[in-house]
Amino acid sequence: MKANELKSLSTTELIEKEAEFKEELFNLRFQLATGQLENTARISEVRKNIARVKTVLRQAEMAQ
Repeated sequence: MKANELKSLSTTELIEKEAEFKEELFNLRFQLATGQLENTARISEVRKNIARVKTVLRQAEMAQ
């Protein structure tokens, strides 16, 4: 998900997105530990998405 897409979302939607990404990251790590994960690059993509969401949230907080 791009930062421009995230900036158009409301604060509550951003918090929901962050929770979704964290849940997905947990599931990916679980799959990695059990040897079922096929696309290991997805872990870094999800981590970057979490960072993007947190950045947009922080920018919105600083703007207020």
